[in-house]
Amino acid sequence: MKPKMQIGPYQLTNQLIVAPMAGVTDQAFRNLCLQHGAAMAVSEMLSSNPDVWDTDKSRQRMLHSGEQGLRSVQIAGADPELIARAAQFNVEQGAQIIDINMGCPAKKVNKKLAGSALLQDPELVRKILQTVIAAVEVPVTLKIRTGWVPEQRNGVQIAQIAENCGIAALAVHGRTRQCMYKGEAEYDTIKAIKSNVSIPVIANGDIDSPEKAQYVLDYTGADALMIGRGAQGRPWIFREIQHYLETGNTLAPVDIQTKRQVMLDHLTQLYALYGEYKGVRFARKHVGWYLDQEAQRSFRAGFNQLETVAEQRSTLERYFDELVKN
Repeated sequence: MKPKMQIGPYQLTNQLIVAPMAGVTDQAFRNLCLQHGAAMAVSEMLSSNPDVWDTDKSRQRMLHSGEQGLRSVQIAGADPELIARAAQFNVEQGAQIIDINMGCPAKKVNKKLAGSALLQDPELVRKILQTVIAAVEVPVTLKIRTGWVPEQRNGVQIAQIAENCGIAALAVHGRTRQCMYKGEAEYDTIKAIKSNVSIPVIANGDIDSPEKAQYVLDYTGADALMIGRGAQGRPWIFREIQHYLETGNTLAPVDIQTKRQVMLDHLTQLYALYGEYKGVRFARKHVGWYLDQEAQRSFRAGFNQLETVAEQRSTLERYFDELVKN
């Protein structure tokens, strides 16, 4: 196996990182993934616009106390000075790594020329990276896609700019912005990027099994893997992948009691983080990912109608009690 992943002064315990996903990778989910074998988790995307920092959503995302692992905070924006200020503010709040978002494909982000829209302007990319790196003393990492459109994949060019500016590590999602999340991720561009830079490269996109994880590492030569949607409703995927990378063997599927405990613990953390009203609503989404089989559709539909913590807890416990009986 490769040496452990290093980001600035921080050595990770393995090669597995939780991808930042808005509305998903809150502190509850990050801590859960870390408990189940991830070496690091990157926060949800924060806006660099200080006008929105005083909203409930931003305050929640800038909450770094209680974080179980390295505090890596992702920031999005298009103005170098604003991103630098946001980086400084988050470092003051306890961030140990600043991650810059140049990979988000969402229209509301791209129309502000932020996220993956920045890939169209390499000189602005350079200016942002130089300004942010000069503004903070912690490692700065970067998340990109392979380009804006498939006909103009400029991931190698952006990666070389990042290396020259002093980026500590680069995560690459194997799709262009135009691809959104459609089709299959391609790893040729990630492989080319790894061949053309010496900074650590993290491969991202469609890594949803131990076998796929091994393939992507072998094919791209990447230093680490970033897993997002593959961990939704399956935080134990990190443990499964790590075991496979170390031994070549697959772990037995998670049993019913373990799944029950993980789900209930996750919901408890969501309620504590958001309070009853929002916690109940976030729980619906996560339970939908944990129980995503066709046979579980009617249960999901009923669960989504529940309005209180007590109802959600008792309904979920009854569901698992019935599973064990049968």
